[in-house]
Amino acid sequence: MTNQVGKETILIVDDDPKIVAFIARQLRADGYDVESAMDGSEGVDKAAEIQPNLILMDISMPVMDGIEALVRLREWYEGPIIILSATDEERKKVEALDKGADDYLTKPFGIPELLARVRSAMRRANMAHHSSSADESVVEAGDVRIDLAHRTVKKNGNEVSLTRTEYELLRYLAMNAGKVLTHRELLREVWGPEYGEETEYLRTFVKQLRRKLEQDPARPTLLVTQPGLGYRLTA
Repeated sequence: MTNQVGKETILIVDDDPKIVAFIARQLRADGYDVESAMDGSEGVDKAAEIQPNLILMDISMPVMDGIEALVRLREWYEGPIIILSATDEERKKVEALDKGADDYLTKPFGIPELLARVRSAMRRANMAHHSSSADESVVEAGDVRIDLAHRTVKKNGNEVSLTRTEYELLRYLAMNAGKVLTHRELLREVWGPEYGEETEYLRTFVKQLRRKLEQDPARPTLLVTQPGLGYRLTA
């Protein structure tokens, strides 16, 4: 939600009140309105109530952990979700991204990095909201039809449900159909200029797109890997 004075609202979901207070203070100083919840269940309810522009969420919480809350939220919430976790395991990162997170930040983190990632996620969300009028073409790849003007994707005539980040990745590949796009270029164009080395993000989201769009995800023909370089969309 954007409140009456135009500020964007961020919801912090974390069971550590000291961390919540510290992050909230920094976010408010940066011009955001901030709300908080102490566990995943409360976070889901609070998000439904206030419709925040972005959610920052811990993984390890009582009552309902961050992964379960993430799954619940992605049933209806389309805004950016950034996971905050003390775990730097790639397995956990991939699981969170696979369940619908847009980004993953490992504790302890610096406030400048957190604010940069928040701004980047907000920028992507705003660009996605305003980009539909600028794109007026349709890209067809096999039995997949990507309507850039209306932000819809269909396979065999049936609409495919994509998360915001899945769509933005597919959209950029579609706008450059047939061209090999490097890992670094994709990360910076889809996630933001602060990114470039988080290749596990790409692997996870490409896998998700293949699962939804390819006839045989194990033998992709639409989203093709160019070993050592990146990916291209065959259209």
